[in-house]
Amino acid sequence: MLILDPKMLPRLDELEQDLVERRKRAVAEGWQGEIEGIDLTLTFLRGKRAQAQRFQRSGTVDLGLPHQRPPRHVSRS
Repeated sequence: MLILDPKMLPRLDELEQDLVERRKRAVAEGWQGEIEGIDLTLTFLRGKRAQAQRFQRSGTVDLGLPHQRPPRHVSRS
């Protein structure tokens, strides 16, 4: 899975605008296969943008250091 750096968000905006323009041309030319491909790419691009924005807002989380649990004593009756 590709993790996107939040610094790349402006580049994603540029890519989306380019794809939207290409889609308009594909619609005007009647290129149905191209339209479907662009729509699929736009869906993935928008998903990656949302993922990067969530990561940007959440930042890092300190999980602390792992530790061993004490052994459980099982009573035998």
